[in-house]
Amino acid sequence: MKTTNKLFVSCEEAKHICDKNQYGEATLLELIKLNIRLAYCSVTRAYSKRNTKLTKTIKKSDIHTISPSHKEVMKKRLQKEIN
Repeated sequence: MKTTNKLFVSCEEAKHICDKNQYGEATLLELIKLNIRLAYCSVTRAYSKRNTKLTKTIKKSDIHTISPSHKEVMKKRLQKEIN
């Protein structure tokens, strides 16, 4: 649901801007709209807080993934074992 005022956004739109902000993709105008929404909406503030906590946790986790070449070797080995 879009509102008629350009600075006041819906809760859903604010959540979308919050998500974009976590990835550094939000524009200055979007950040202004988000901050206005955060000033008066406890639901959006809670969402933003959880989103920030999740992002920090993921960054701290130091996850290492398997390289694509190693993954392909594992697939071939598994396929060979199945056959």
